[in-house]
Amino acid sequence: MASREPNVVGGQAPYERAAEKRGRVAWFLLAVRYALPVAAVIAGVIVMSLGSESDLEGGAGIIGAGLAIYAMNWLYRAAFEGDRVEREKEEAARTYLAKHGHWPDEAPRATGRGGKLSRPS
Repeated sequence: MASREPNVVGGQAPYERAAEKRGRVAWFLLAVRYALPVAAVIAGVIVMSLGSESDLEGGAGIIGAGLAIYAMNWLYRAAFEGDRVEREKEEAARTYLAKHGHWPDEAPRATGRGGKLSRPS
């Protein structure tokens, strides 16, 4: 019997399949983020340059759709980046709390006898 690696299916290890899938997804995202809006804008310019006066308005609408696609993609990425930054700040604050016993924006608590809080004089 020939020995076979445990997680190899179809001649590829799982990490190779995952890398291949990420590559396909990356190309799809690039196409949706950049190629689709550029294609719409170019199509709008072509319609505007080859048509009559009513085609100018239609071409402007197509250009507007291309710019809207790009703007929606940009807004989504900006919102996602903001969420990531907030999560990192919250994680840093929780790490500080676990290490020091108080939140970073609070003053440390002073304890007196018996573990009770002392009153300021």
